[in-house]
Amino acid sequence: MLLVGVKESGGWLISRWNLTYRVGWEQIRKAIHAVYEFYSQPEVLTDNRMEAIVTKEDILKLDERGSMTLRGVSAIIKVPVMITFHNQTKAADVNVAKATSEFSEADYQRFNVSLCQYMDSIELAMYR
Repeated sequence: MLLVGVKESGGWLISRWNLTYRVGWEQIRKAIHAVYEFYSQPEVLTDNRMEAIVTKEDILKLDERGSMTLRGVSAIIKVPVMITFHNQTKAADVNVAKATSEFSEADYQRFNVSLCQYMDSIELAMYR
């Protein structure tokens, strides 16, 4: 996955990523399903509408929409994160709270080093 850009907005770092390939709904569901359990108090939204997720298997049953968002506190990077995948595109938007020194400023190189492997792992989960 390629970081297109990152900027600060309020207490967040707002970034845009390009996936290697355009993805469809099946790949998006797989990605969110793969990382869901690594978030505390996770919420899943489709087209900005909250979905009732009882078990992570419910994610694989969500009807196709234009976008899917996962938000919560990541157990891996230890900060609040919101990841949005857009159906039938290569685009992903990632918002990370400026809650630690690692995520304190919108420095492209530093942000890329901090988040690129994490985002690559999520993208790989789309093809399992």
